[in-house]
Amino acid sequence: MTTHFVSLQDRKRANLARIASHDHYLVHEEPDGVLIWEPAEVVSLNERKLMEDPELMASIAANRADPSRLVKRDRSKSARS
Repeated sequence: MTTHFVSLQDRKRANLARIASHDHYLVHEEPDGVLIWEPAEVVSLNERKLMEDPELMASIAANRADPSRLVKRDRSKSARS
């Protein structure tokens, strides 16, 4: 774990470009003022609904486990603009 000193600008902003390794974070403030930054990812409602579909997830897992089930598509005949 590395410790960094961060100074806030006049408008309470800080540049985290040197130390941030993710684009999104959830920040929790403890009662004593300590800020805990947890990397986060944004998932759309549609993606979350798909991920909650057990049949779809089972099908994806089966296809990943047995790549011979996947169908290759010949894209050379598709219309190109």
